[in-house]
Amino acid sequence: MAMAYEQGELFAKASEEEITETEFYLERYRDMILFIEDFNGFQSEMAQVAVDGEAARRLSADELHADKTANAVILTEKQKWMYERYRVYTFMIFRAYNLIPHQGIKKVIKARFIEGHNRSNTILFTYASGSTVDRYIERGTKMIANSLVQMGFFDEILKRN
Repeated sequence: MAMAYEQGELFAKASEEEITETEFYLERYRDMILFIEDFNGFQSEMAQVAVDGEAARRLSADELHADKTANAVILTEKQKWMYERYRVYTFMIFRAYNLIPHQGIKKVIKARFIEGHNRSNTILFTYASGSTVDRYIERGTKMIANSLVQMGFFDEILKRN
């Protein structure tokens, strides 16, 4: 998934795998933003719930007994790690979205992924036909994927996973 440049090519082009991965992250963009906002607003409460609640009771179904406090610390650290990853991913995706030059495509991508609307609402909000919305989503996803390749987004994902 490293950048693939052809001879004489100034900009890298996303592979089919990278485009598919971009679709995956675009579909989850709104959920990541909601998690970030929730974490920012309720980080201390989330940590307390991890200690008090049953979420930290067992990290694995195979455990016969559990150290609730230690598991709560692990759970809290996992939430912090997710928060940091989501911040990086959403920042890079939003930057790539802002690089879309075509305003019609940008409007469709914003409605569908940035704001998190479903396909039918995207059609209603953008006043475009279903086929136009589908075509713009496909083109916009490729544009975002190409930008993400140049930003090193996929290298960042490989490095962190």
